[in-house]
Amino acid sequence: MIQSGNSSDSRDSSWLRSLFVRKVDPRKDAHSTLLSKKETSGLYKMQFHNVKPECLDAYNKLTEEVLPKLHQDPDYHCDLVGNWNTWYGEQDQAVHLWRFSGGYPALTDCMNKLRNNKEYLEFRKERSRMLLSRRNQLLLEFSFWNEPVPRKGPNIYELRTYRLKPGTMIEWGNNWARAIKYRQENEEAVGGFFSQIGELYVVHHLWAYKDLQSREETRKSAWTKRGWDENVYYTVPLVRNMESRIMIPLKISPLQ
Repeated sequence: MIQSGNSSDSRDSSWLRSLFVRKVDPRKDAHSTLLSKKETSGLYKMQFHNVKPECLDAYNKLTEEVLPKLHQDPDYHCDLVGNWNTWYGEQDQAVHLWRFSGGYPALTDCMNKLRNNKEYLEFRKERSRMLLSRRNQLLLEFSFWNEPVPRKGPNIYELRTYRLKPGTMIEWGNNWARAIKYRQENEEAVGGFFSQIGELYVVHHLWAYKDLQSREETRKSAWTKRGWDENVYYTVPLVRNMESRIMIPLKISPLQ
């Protein structure tokens, strides 16, 4: 009797679970292949530095003195895309974004060259005294977003970070591929990326605005466009959590 009851309960439980199992179509390609531009042109590194509050000015000065020199070397196949301090969000934080034009081989080559660069090693040693923590990610660029290009200022930048539920990146990309047109016409869409190494299933959207009031008006206007509400409706359930940073460019940032 007990065995029969357990078997019946097990069958009932399996049947109930089957109601909530989402069927996923088998795919032969990784989402990085389906959603990104070629890795040789769309590999990025994003770095977050949490700086000791009393050292932020010295950190910015040191960064602005040394980084441009490193990127003057034509054999260093890495482009400086943007450098910022977080204004609203996590305080006393610097955010840096690089692009490696040759993909992973270019990344490896750059790292090997930096290990033998005395000026860079001294820079890292001095910088380490100013930091509380640091972390980075390797990112790929969504094929349907604008590619970040140098921009005249003054602007503020918003970095919106979405941590997705595992397995939902394709669905996210399909919805945003349709919706991004509603935000690109005013040129505030700077770039869209998803993580490959580091914390996974993370999406970063980078936007530029003249000021906070302009940001407010631009975001409100998106809701008047047919189709934008559908994108929000379908993508919000894919998100575990999200974060918004308002950032101010450093003097050396190509994105001003």
